Amino acid sequence: MTVIAFASDYGHADEFVGVCKAVMLGIAPDARIVDLAHDITPHDIRAGALLLVRAVQYLPEGSIVVAVVDPGVGTDRRLLAVEVEGGVLVGPDNGLLAPAVAMIGGARRVVDLVNADYHLPAPGATFAGRDVLSPVAGYLAAGTELSAFGPEVDPAGLVPGLVALPEVQADGTVVGEVWWVDRFGNCQLNVDPEVLEAGGTSLWGRVEVRTAKVVRAARWVHTYSEAKPSELVLLVDSYGLVSLAFDRESAAGVLGLRAGSAVTLAPEGAQPLTIDPGAAP
Repeated sequence: MTVIAFASDYGHADEFVGVCKAVMLGIAPDARIVDLAHDITPHDIRAGALLLVRAVQYLPEGSIVVAVVDPGVGTDRRLLAVEVEGGVLVGPDNGLLAPAVAMIGGARRVVDLVNADYHLPAPGATFAGRDVLSPVAGYLAAGTELSAFGPEVDPAGLVPGLVALPEVQADGTVVGEVWWVDRFGNCQLNVDPEVLEAGGTSLWGRVEVRTAKVVRAARWVHTYSEAKPSELVLLVDSYGLVSLAFDRESAAGVLGLRAGSAVTLAPEGAQPLTIDPGAAP
């Protein structure tokens, strides 16, 4: 039995997710579909790419990933199947797939999904998730060889994801950004704890957190419940990255942060930051 892991920005208000799953199961009735998420912000390729990075490492061997965040649907952007160690990722070549492909060791083969024999007849060009990606996933789950779907293309030609990396300044200050705000309001940063240590910041000490409008001290903890009431804390989250949090309160709401917001982590004694009251978060 093959697992098909499905992620999209389709939401659940319309029939889009259900129809795609019906197409997959109509071709591969023994497949098991795992819904990774369908509430990605519409058209937010970056958010979809980061979701895949977080999720793909936990999928069973041989899984097929169908990812649809496709604001360029119907244009000349490519639809690809990317073979990696342990499975295949299927989706638009717009930066959505590349970060996850890199994280799990890179592409072995990349196929351009142009063979219409494995597509549904399409009355229009605006639902490639249903008409191309879902049937391809179904045929893959049913055992069709990857090469049947179209010609191989150079893996180096994958459109890279727009995923920012942190910057370490001379005084040890780390300039990063919010990668993800979970439903509890915890803010995952694009900062590995080792990056902080390399800059001279002592883990399990105190850190100054600077945003566009706020400068606030934060304490390192191991768990959310170690935070005192209304105390900002930093911790290493379940993906190994630095997160900002409060205990049972939204850090995003309190600090005015969202995905993509700039956040600076400064060791004690670093040069103070001048806040512009009119700056956007």
